[in-house]
Amino acid sequence: MNKALFNCRVFDGVKLHTGLAVLLADGMVSALVPDMDIPASVSERCDLDGHILAPGLIDMQVNGGGGVMFNDAPTVETIRTMGEAHRRFGTTGFLPTLISTEFGTMRKAIETVSQAIAEGVPGVLGIHLEGPFLNPDRRGIHHANRFTQIDERAFELLTSLRKGCTLVTLAPECTAPGIITRLKGQGVVVFGGHSDASYEQTREALQAGLRGFTHLFNAMSPMESRAPGMVGAALEDGNSWCGLIADGQHVHPATFAVAVAAKRKGYSVLVTDAMASVGSDEKAFLFDGQEIAVVGGSCRLPSGALAGSDLDMITAVRNTVRFAGLNPSEALRMASSYPAHALGLENWLGYIRAGYRADFIEVDEDLNLYRSWISGEVSEA
Repeated sequence: MNKALFNCRVFDGVKLHTGLAVLLADGMVSALVPDMDIPASVSERCDLDGHILAPGLIDMQVNGGGGVMFNDAPTVETIRTMGEAHRRFGTTGFLPTLISTEFGTMRKAIETVSQAIAEGVPGVLGIHLEGPFLNPDRRGIHHANRFTQIDERAFELLTSLRKGCTLVTLAPECTAPGIITRLKGQGVVVFGGHSDASYEQTREALQAGLRGFTHLFNAMSPMESRAPGMVGAALEDGNSWCGLIADGQHVHPATFAVAVAAKRKGYSVLVTDAMASVGSDEKAFLFDGQEIAVVGGSCRLPSGALAGSDLDMITAVRNTVRFAGLNPSEALRMASSYPAHALGLENWLGYIRAGYRADFIEVDEDLNLYRSWISGEVSEA
């Protein structure tokens, strides 16, 4: 079925256009044409009432949503529930994220993601394996007794996803640079995180193929005047991506603004690090034997320590405008085209262009969300 979305302002990921209609066919963008040139053969027309049509939002770090956690039950149904919960907040592409666990659960999760993609579960793009190749000194809520190093068995596991992309978070100081190079050679996207790496160790990892950094500032060596650490190396490097949690809790708004200003444009990306509470009325839950509750807008352990987030992507976009003083277009890029580039998916996601998947969100000037499309299928917010 051919469709046309019209009477809107189209933010194509680069510029905002007026008077254009977006034509869809078979879940893809077939063309952008003036409203007056919509072909008579189009069978379905959708009037967007002058709102903005923007690329769908891509979240690289989704631990849970809709009341479920991926670790607890790495099934297709869990992924579907998470996707439906986050879609209500503009996420049209996401990586189910597995917090450090044993290899058997990792293998099951990888196989499940392949199955979900094969079955066409909306939004799932691959998997994010956050650990267990981390530094116990920067463990966060991860159980350090599960941490290990990457041997040949682990390497085979990390490169086993049959469909979609694989993002791995590891601590560079616990991983040989050659392993990072080999993972990159097999198409794995490698980020640094939960790490106490020095500036020099981080630079060495970047040269070996490290592509980015997981939740910048959190669970990593800080930037100090005489020891730049991982944070300093991340902000200095011009060719790696920095994931940022824009909830005002993981990163102070002023620090967030400084980081975005310091990082090369196009290389700051928004992530949620979302837990089961997002899209759920239940704001307290158990994870891996630990009690977690939403307190003051963030997920916390009884000790008060942060434990993931209760953040959604469209809120992150709005917060970015507020925290960093960016225009809405740039904040939208940080949640769409920039993560698409970080994951190597920029040839079919992150923009509204002919030949790209029809993943969009409909928002107004205040970034209030109305509808989303995944592969051309619409859903109300």
